[in-house]
Amino acid sequence: MIKKILLEWIKIVAGLLVFALGVHMTIYANIGLAPWDCLGMGIAKHTPLNYGISMTIIAITILIIDILLKERIGFGTIIDAFLTGNFIQAFNTLNKLPENKNVWLGIIIMLVGFIFMALGMWIYMSSQQCCGPRDALLVGLGKRMSKIPIGIVEVILWAVVLLIGYLLGGPVGIGTLISTFGAGLVMQLVYNIIKFEPRKLKHRDVFTVVKEMKNRKETEQ
Repeated sequence: MIKKILLEWIKIVAGLLVFALGVHMTIYANIGLAPWDCLGMGIAKHTPLNYGISMTIIAITILIIDILLKERIGFGTIIDAFLTGNFIQAFNTLNKLPENKNVWLGIIIMLVGFIFMALGMWIYMSSQQCCGPRDALLVGLGKRMSKIPIGIVEVILWAVVLLIGYLLGGPVGIGTLISTFGAGLVMQLVYNIIKFEPRKLKHRDVFTVVKEMKNRKETEQ
């Protein structure tokens, strides 16, 4: 059981690497960023922090809010919070290609980035150790705004995040619009092709996984 869980953690890290590559491609596209990335870039613009550390701080802050909202937190949620932003920053730093200045090429790069993001989430979620901090936040807010459709709650959340990012000087453009509405469509298309249904997964939180490890250890003794 412990070996199985360790392999799941490796799968989570691998999935986050693929996901981070996808996000990096949406940044490299240089046509505007999705709301959360816009906020991260905005914070980096006004502080000594780079994008990766800014996104990590945002993720950890959201993770704390998730805990206060009593949402299910898994090891996947925690690993996501600490690694994803830094993985994206690493890709940003390693990329030595010239800045993209072609809008149409940028759109293509962004769409390919969405594919990598979807594949990364598939690898990550298949470990069944809960979703990322931002998804948990959306679920938590949705429960407390039960009279409002979850899709509208998500739009409100994105709008607030995007506004703050924009005011901080984060990049906003046609890519922002494409990211807001296109990423989910590409994700659904990819999942239809690989026949993956996230809603069928049975996620285990931190306490459940720790209990699994403890029970296995007691069995071996």
